[in-house]
Amino acid sequence: MLMRDFHLPGRSPVISVNGMCATSHPLAAKCAVSMLEEGGNAVDAAVAAALLLGICEPQMTGLGGDMFALVQPGPGRKVIGLNASGRAPAALDAVRLRADGLTRMPEKGAIPVTIPGAVDGFCRLLEDHGRLGREAVLAPAIRYAEEGVPVAPRVAHDWALAAPDLLAEAREFYLVDDAAPQAGDLFRAPGQAEVLRRIAAEGRAGFYEGEVAADMLAGLRAHGGIHTEADFAATACDYVEPIRGPYRGYDLVEIPPNGQGATALLMAAILERFDLSSHDPLGAQRIHLEAEAAKLAYDARNRLIGDPATAPDAAARMRDPALAEALAGLIDPDRAMADPAPLTEAVHRDTIYLTVVDRDRMAVSLIYSIFHSFGSGLASPRFGINFHNRGAGFNLIPGHPNEAAGGKRPMHTIIPAMLMQGDTLCMPFGVMGAEYQPAGHFRVMSNIRDFGMHPQQAIDAPRSFPQVGRLDLERGYAADVRAALSAKGHQVTTPANPLGGAQAIWLDATRGVLIGASDPRKDGCALGY
Repeated sequence: MLMRDFHLPGRSPVISVNGMCATSHPLAAKCAVSMLEEGGNAVDAAVAAALLLGICEPQMTGLGGDMFALVQPGPGRKVIGLNASGRAPAALDAVRLRADGLTRMPEKGAIPVTIPGAVDGFCRLLEDHGRLGREAVLAPAIRYAEEGVPVAPRVAHDWALAAPDLLAEAREFYLVDDAAPQAGDLFRAPGQAEVLRRIAAEGRAGFYEGEVAADMLAGLRAHGGIHTEADFAATACDYVEPIRGPYRGYDLVEIPPNGQGATALLMAAILERFDLSSHDPLGAQRIHLEAEAAKLAYDARNRLIGDPATAPDAAARMRDPALAEALAGLIDPDRAMADPAPLTEAVHRDTIYLTVVDRDRMAVSLIYSIFHSFGSGLASPRFGINFHNRGAGFNLIPGHPNEAAGGKRPMHTIIPAMLMQGDTLCMPFGVMGAEYQPAGHFRVMSNIRDFGMHPQQAIDAPRSFPQVGRLDLERGYAADVRAALSAKGHQVTTPANPLGGAQAIWLDATRGVLIGASDPRKDGCALGY
């Protein structure tokens, strides 16, 4: 792998032997390493860090959100997938919403709030695969929720942008004097500390039943929600069979639908038909080919992916080699195509991703989200649980596999990943941010496979992504690259914020070391011991 130029700003990868984590916040990274040092395994560390991130980055994630995870219990063992995304309340009815004049799902308020699935998933992971028990694992998040965490710089930036979207009680819990906290201010969440104590003592029942559930229901119903006690009590995560697809000697492993991981596999299958390694990794031709493949793969996603109960063959259809071959044939290497007709699903915006590998080489790839920044903008009135707006991922198109309906899971954008060679795990990783995630998975994998970058370089490198009617390029690209892309017909723009954030751990089995990488676009770090 390439070494970085030490004359230039950048991060070195973090290298350790016994265990490693990579998260988007330093306190969560320290928490995960402490769990490992205290005898916990990768599941204990990942859950502890994730729950703490709900306090460190409340605009990104929290107890009112959803979670997905990939777990490899040990070297050579089968990878386990967990879908802890919640379902729509049973009373949700697309016909009624259309009759009310809606043509798409709203993004704020109670209507797009599906039942939070993450807590059930965390409890299941700890029960089935953890070592230390709930009380020990939840203790750091409880402590920091009570004592407070200093707001980090990127968190403060995002918080200020999202502050106008906070509604009613949420403004009391997440603003100070009606303004977002600044970097260095302490943020406390004593109500969430109490909820975490109940989960530690009672498991999932401490969240989905009793006073906590009643508080969430009261908050939702006060804003027109149709949620019921039965909806909360019925929440249950599912173990799922991961899906995988090849790319130049590696396999990319993803969560199946209702997640959008198949989109990354389709992008890889399309681009395997082009020799990206023959191009400049920061040049126009590579950017162009990836942009065209992303347009086609995302269009297929929009047409096919939904709850597997209503779209049971979506993953198989998106992994069909004939589809990849046909789509690759549509790419003109010299000219940008018109955007494939986009559907109206809401665009994903905010989440956290983390990965942990322990001394026994159990590996966890975990992603945890409230969808848009501060989700629905609502919080429960007593405990301050911030609700996600994942139901905005539904559409209102009659007969579509992702049409909104009671008891159904929406198309989900958050996706953990692993890079493997056969049964050998090379790297658990994930990329946060906007619809960018599948394209980000491919970009990080390609940076490593096609261009020999080490994981930190692969994450640091500038990013590009096609949006409807434009091609976003981060400021790291040269002016001549922008001009060349414009000449191909792309409408080149610079996004207001960088594209996503990523975390990764490379397992170097030959030398017995772990190599961690964390995205400088966020506040976090990789740590090992």
